Amino acid sequence: MVVSGLVLNFLPHPDRAVSEMLRVVRPGGIGAAYVWDNADQMQLMRYFWDAAVKLDPAAFDLDEGQRFLLCKPEPLTKLFHAANLNNIEVCAFDVPTDFCDFDDYWKPFLGGQGPAPTYAMTLSEDRRVALREEIRANLPIATDGSIHLIARAWAIRGVLRL
Repeated sequence: MVVSGLVLNFLPHPDRAVSEMLRVVRPGGIGAAYVWDNADQMQLMRYFWDAAVKLDPAAFDLDEGQRFLLCKPEPLTKLFHAANLNNIEVCAFDVPTDFCDFDDYWKPFLGGQGPAPTYAMTLSEDRRVALREEIRANLPIATDGSIHLIARAWAIRGVLRL
């Protein structure tokens, strides 16, 4: 068995990576991977990028939901079929991502590491405040101030053909 965890979306040629992974798997062995669902249910990022694009349409090209083509079941399945795997199964894993309040949610975006924080830190203070408030206006904030989101990963597995 070989598994790729949260990496295929970052590679320029994921098909080559899967082929290389499977090079070490015997026929009948299992190839598997999982990636974040940046296009839809990686909610902490989805709220960020939806607000960023609303305020700055140029941010569209930075949105991982647009850039990472494998963040949905269909392209993952196609990739694994092309890699000579069969009995392919795809399933979602939802991880709770809970924040005690908005500041707890917002603070990671000020770190400057990763596409969203890097984008946030390139903004002027006024534009960063506008982004923060646009996000705050759309988040599902509970009456106690907490924020309960999910982070979905798509997992896929297949059996190497004999």
